[in-house]
Amino acid sequence: MSQDEKHNTPHGETDSAAENTPQPDIEGIQTGTEEYVDAGEATADSIAETDELQAELDQARAEAEQYRDQAVRAHAEMENVRKRAQRDVESARKFAIEKFASELLGVRDSLELGLKAAEEHSGDYDKLKEGMDMTVRMLVSSMEKVGIEAIDPKGEAFNPEFHEAVSTQPSEELEPNTVAEVMQKGYTLNGRVLRAAMVVVAKPADGNS
Repeated sequence: MSQDEKHNTPHGETDSAAENTPQPDIEGIQTGTEEYVDAGEATADSIAETDELQAELDQARAEAEQYRDQAVRAHAEMENVRKRAQRDVESARKFAIEKFASELLGVRDSLELGLKAAEEHSGDYDKLKEGMDMTVRMLVSSMEKVGIEAIDPKGEAFNPEFHEAVSTQPSEELEPNTVAEVMQKGYTLNGRVLRAAMVVVAKPADGNS
């Protein structure tokens, strides 16, 4: 095409060709960029959420380990308490009468001395009786120190909680249901009956209502 022909080309044809030339899809590029940005933000949010969940998991594991240690220590302490209590019970069972046994040592010494004196001074009943009286007083004192008291209810009203009636005896002097004789003394330990007193109980004399 000659130079003149180029210049003679209608202006409208040039514009038409330009219009028919493909134009870049600006909107599509922008949309794709936004999609990439949204995907990146979603990935960042997912990572942050994962990190947060991991932190919570680590904290929960740490708390669980702490509780486990506390439970183990509590169990060990309870086991130690149980063993100490068992030892205390066994010790109490073995040495429950330790105090009373210590008190009885003096009583035994007195009895042995009394027997020795009786052998050396045969026929001296006054000294033997004196030694026996002293020994009985020592025994009574020892028993009272540990809470053992005698039940000697002669002349008192019969009480089935502390007395055991072995027989009855007519009496004009005593009220019916009164202890006339004590056949065997009873004993209590801190108020609880160790042995009831064996007694004879008075009843109305013959011919009396």
